[in-house]
Amino acid sequence: MLPMKMKFTKIYVNNQDKALTFYTEVLGFLKKADFLVGSFRWLTVVSPEEPDGTELLLEPNDNPASKISQSALFQQGIPATAFAVSDIQHEYERLKQLGVVWTQEPIQMGSVIIAIFDDTCGNFIQLVQV
Repeated sequence: MLPMKMKFTKIYVNNQDKALTFYTEVLGFLKKADFLVGSFRWLTVVSPEEPDGTELLLEPNDNPASKISQSALFQQGIPATAFAVSDIQHEYERLKQLGVVWTQEPIQMGSVIIAIFDDTCGNFIQLVQV
């Protein structure tokens, strides 16, 4: 029996083109896939440190359930996902200079430091430094 492998994870975005620009040009991810699946666009990005690692699917929020879910998380300030960083203060300063809006500056929470920003596409994203 082959073990399962985590290959894809997704977040809903309200505009795939805007999301692609933000995730590549601001955050520094690399576009991995961009093609049509029926009438939908399969659009993924990866970390430049792990180009064959887990892909983040930037999925359009064009169905009622995804819109409600995304909106509810955003209204409550709950991050849609989290990204690991080795130096959260450096990333905070770098992204702040690029105009990223932060809802939570870096703060120690037990054995981790977290910070939260708005991805401009309907989500809050959490950075985590262990």
